[in-house]
Amino acid sequence: MKRRLREQLLQRRKALPRERLSREATRHLAPWLAARGARRVLVYLPFRGELSPLGLLELYPEAAYYLPRTAAGGLTVHPFAAARERHPYGFEQPAPGSATIAPARLDVVVVPGIAFDREGYRLGYGGGYYDRFLARLPARVARVGLVPEALVLEALPREPWDVPVGFLASEEGVRTVLVRNDSDKMQP
Repeated sequence: MKRRLREQLLQRRKALPRERLSREATRHLAPWLAARGARRVLVYLPFRGELSPLGLLELYPEAAYYLPRTAAGGLTVHPFAAARERHPYGFEQPAPGSATIAPARLDVVVVPGIAFDREGYRLGYGGGYYDRFLARLPARVARVGLVPEALVLEALPREPWDVPVGFLASEEGVRTVLVRNDSDKMQP
């Protein structure tokens, strides 16, 4: 089910004006980072039509930026300026052996995804790297999904190990996701 949905949503994403949406989303995200006093921000190098968070480097230069590296044990965190290599799946990432920092030192993690739902759950590429990474972060580290509004869905299929983000940033702004309480009532 997730595989078919992934394919459909990737097709939908291809039709979107990625550069414009990236610019607009990062214009909203930069002042949000400033209001939080974010000093260490994990971003990503966009892949396969993902919105790009890289405009943040100019819009909010007060932060130090970091990139994830996909490794057998999960994601590791490296300075943005680290040397890079091409992963076998085609995306760029920090090269092995480059300096790392402890994920707990981050203030904000900008999370890519094919789509997100209103409760912050994401549909990624199926490797589980971000879910495992997000699950290990201290609660004080803000997790924000960067996504076109057209790919914010009412609900996505989820597994018990899926970890939601707390915020969504799109061309329309940055918002706290909706959460369900024990009675299953939606709360802002």
